[in-house]
Amino acid sequence: MIRWDWIVDHLDDIAFRTGQHLWLAAIAVVVGFVVSFGLALVIRRLPRLYSPITGVSGVLYTIPSIALFTALVPITGLSILTAEVPLVLYTLLIYVRNIVAGFQSVPAEVLEAADGMGFTPGRRLLEIEIPLAIPLMVSAIRIASVSTIGLVMILALLGDNLAALGFFIRDGISTFFPTKVYVGAVLSVALAFAADAMFVAIERAITPWTRARAARAVA
Repeated sequence: MIRWDWIVDHLDDIAFRTGQHLWLAAIAVVVGFVVSFGLALVIRRLPRLYSPITGVSGVLYTIPSIALFTALVPITGLSILTAEVPLVLYTLLIYVRNIVAGFQSVPAEVLEAADGMGFTPGRRLLEIEIPLAIPLMVSAIRIASVSTIGLVMILALLGDNLAALGFFIRDGISTFFPTKVYVGAVLSVALAFAADAMFVAIERAITPWTRARAARAVA
């Protein structure tokens, strides 16, 4: 069923497509975080904008990915911009909700204490609010990364240049060659699991108090 000789002969191509997959996903995850962090700061200053911003993000999230990619092709062509715009848009809802929740999780008494110590708004944000909100931010990055790695597979519809691991699935189906399908599917799942495990480890590393609480609960 699986042609191991084909896999060995195409390791360079497999490595290239895997690297391309990670690169395309990483761009969307990073750009999406930057945009969402800016939106979260706006919401932090003007809370009434939370519903409109998350509402628009929610609508964008419900648009079928194939339709969104296809709609951009006549405007931006078969370019990396066509690939990244939808991927970034799909991260916004995940990021904005979690980053805002992170800011809202900061205890009011902590903020009052910072104000009483003469912290400026900017200093309070950098030294108090962001550090305390980081666990939820990392959780958002984790969810967005796994989701984006899956969505990158659809880029195979835009042609070989941006196909990433989806190239193997698309080509394997069209040529009735299961080995390519398995290679694309298994590697994409492996990347998602690896990303999830990495961010879980980061979450645990930056929130050691949660392990202490769990240990006390067990005891």
